[in-house]
Amino acid sequence: MALGIFTRQIRLEKKIDEFLNNVSQSGLMFEQGLVAFLKDDTDAFDEKLQQMLKVEHRADSLRRELEQELYAKTLIPESRGDVLALLENADIILDDFKKVLWQFDIETPVIPVPYHEDFLSLTRYAVEAVEATICSCRSFFKNLSGVADHLHKVSYWETESDIVVTRLQRAIFQNKDLELCHKNQLKDFAMGIARVADKAEDVADRLSIYVIKRSL
Repeated sequence: MALGIFTRQIRLEKKIDEFLNNVSQSGLMFEQGLVAFLKDDTDAFDEKLQQMLKVEHRADSLRRELEQELYAKTLIPESRGDVLALLENADIILDDFKKVLWQFDIETPVIPVPYHEDFLSLTRYAVEAVEATICSCRSFFKNLSGVADHLHKVSYWETESDIVVTRLQRAIFQNKDLELCHKNQLKDFAMGIARVADKAEDVADRLSIYVIKRSL
């Protein structure tokens, strides 16, 4: 069994765990926020948005602390660049969740009820893709041989996301009762959610390369 990258650095490993927990929690908050938005529950939506802002702030602080420790203590010099890139890209996923939710708050798009199910499915698949990526990251730091157990799930959920966003866009643009500007707005929001799944797959692709490098 391949040992973790921070076998002797328990404190650092705990910080990384907390950071990854924040990214994972942001996905759950994002999904709950979208459910609240579609239910027109403004209070619940605002609560999730504020919670996400706090989680993002904490994640940013943790990432900076981790960067400083990795450099100041000259830890794992042979893998430091890969670790930092992995943390930065995971942080971008959290930021993407926040940006999409912020855009819902700013534009308050009117999403016709027939599209609710696909928007919810799209959101769930994006969150699942991110969660599988986070599980892969945890394995990278703790048990290298376990990374592959999660990487294939990222690709699966990203593909499911592609299927739904394509179907949703087709349905939107075939709807003759919607103005073109409304169609474009709905398309942009659907694509914004789908891009989160795309980003999760990008991180997973990078991670697979890091695993190969560490295995050599």
